[in-house]
Amino acid sequence: MGSGGVVVLDVGKTNAKLTLWDAPGGGLLRRVRANRPAEGPGYRALDADGIEAWLAHTLREFAGLARIRAIVPVAHGAAAAPVHRGALFAPPMDYEDEAGEAERAAYGRQRDPFAATGSPYLPQGLNLGLQLHRLEALTGPWPDDLAILPWPQYWAWRLSGVAASEASSLGCHSDLWRPYERSATRLATGRGWWQRLGPLRRADEALGPIAPEWAERTGLPADCAVFCGLHDSNAALLGARGHAEIAAGDATVLSTGTWFVAMRSPDPAARSTPILLDEGRDCLVNVDVEGQPVPSARFMGGREAELIAAGADGPADEAALIDRLPGLVAAGVQIHPSFAPGVGPFPSHRGGWSGEPADTADRRAALALYLALMADASLDLIGSRDRLLVEGRFAASTAFIRALARLRPSQQVYVCDAEDDVAYGALRLVDPDRPPPSPLVPVRPLESSLDDYRARWRAGLARESASAV
Repeated sequence: MGSGGVVVLDVGKTNAKLTLWDAPGGGLLRRVRANRPAEGPGYRALDADGIEAWLAHTLREFAGLARIRAIVPVAHGAAAAPVHRGALFAPPMDYEDEAGEAERAAYGRQRDPFAATGSPYLPQGLNLGLQLHRLEALTGPWPDDLAILPWPQYWAWRLSGVAASEASSLGCHSDLWRPYERSATRLATGRGWWQRLGPLRRADEALGPIAPEWAERTGLPADCAVFCGLHDSNAALLGARGHAEIAAGDATVLSTGTWFVAMRSPDPAARSTPILLDEGRDCLVNVDVEGQPVPSARFMGGREAELIAAGADGPADEAALIDRLPGLVAAGVQIHPSFAPGVGPFPSHRGGWSGEPADTADRRAALALYLALMADASLDLIGSRDRLLVEGRFAASTAFIRALARLRPSQQVYVCDAEDDVAYGALRLVDPDRPPPSPLVPVRPLESSLDDYRARWRAGLARESASAV
C-alpha cells in the first residue's frame, strides 16, 4: 500500500472517523465510530474515554498497513477539555446540555457584544464560553496549572503531549475571540480562561512527534508528526479552496448535513472589513485557518428534513421529484419555517404547510423547494455572490440544488463529491498542493422561474412577523 501515509482524525458530533491516505492522495481505509453521550459531574458530557480507546485500537490497525508520517485532528466546535497534569480534569461538556435560566442570565451579562465577537448568544451550550462558565462552577475551584484545550487541540495534545489552541476553533461562536481584532475577548481574559488556553498555534503546525506512550500503544513510528488541527467546518472550507474555481475571489461554501452552514470567503481586498450581520437570524463570524473572518449563516436543514419527511425512507427518484415541482409551485404548496425553532434565518416562526400534500413524493419535492428557499435566505444574509459550492449530504439532492441555482441566477453554483471534504481540507495542512479528490460540477438551474414562488413565501413570513408585533 505504499509508505508515507497521513491519518485524519475527524471527531464529529455524531460520529468519529479515522481515515488513512497515501502520499498521492488516495484513500486507503476508513473507520467510523458512533459517538455516545457520557456523564459528567452534573452535566451531559462527550465520551472522550470511549473515543480514545477506539482511536488507539484503530491506529494500531492502520499502523500495520502503512508507514504513517502524520496525524491531523479535526473536531466539531463548541467543545473544550479542561486538563491537569497530563489527564482530563473533568469530561468535556456536550453542547446539547441545557443550562438553567439563571445560569444563562448570569453568563449573558458578562459577554462581549456581538459586533466585536461575531458570536450570537446561542441556545444550549453552543457558546463555548457558557460551557466554561458552567464547568468552572460545577468542577471548580480549578488548580492554577489547569489548562483548557479546544476539542481538536485536545486530541493533538493527547497524541503529542503538546498543548495548543488555534484560531478556527477559538473563533467558532465561542465568545472567546474578537475576529476583526485578532485578540481575546474581555470575557476570556477577565475570567482567566485565556491565560489557561494553550499557546496559539497555526493549524498547519506540527506540534511534535507522537508521544512515546502512543507510539508504543499503537505501533506508529516514533517520528510520526502530530499537527495542531482545526475546526471541522473550516476544514471543509479549506478543502473547497483547493478547487481552482473557489481558491480566489469571492466564494461561498454551503455545507449540508444536520446543519446547513453557509461560509463566505469575501474577496481578499474586503476580508478585513466587517460585514453587517443580523445576530437574531443565526448569522455569525467564523474564523478560517489564516485567522481571517468568515461571515456565516446557518439553519438546521437536516433536522428539519427528518421532521418534514418523516416516514419517507429510502432513496428518492430525483428526476421524478423534479417533474413534480411545477405542479406544486402552481398549486401554491409551500412549507413555512421553522421546524427547528430558535435557530436559522426565521428563528421565531413556527413550521407549517400551505396545501400540505398526502403523497410522499410530493412532500419530498416540496421539501427540496423549502430547503432551497431557506438556503437562499441564509445566503442573502451574508451577501453571498459570485460562486457557490454546495457540499455534504444534500448536494446529492438534484431537486434541491437545481432549485437553489434557479433562485440565485447571478451565482455559479457547483457541487462536488463531498464525502471526504473535511478530510481533504485536513490533508491540505500537510500537503498544501494536494489536488482535489474530485472535480467541481456546475449545477444546471431548473427551467422554470421561482421568483413569484419565493416572493409569496417571503411575503407570508413578513405578514406573520407583523401580526406577532
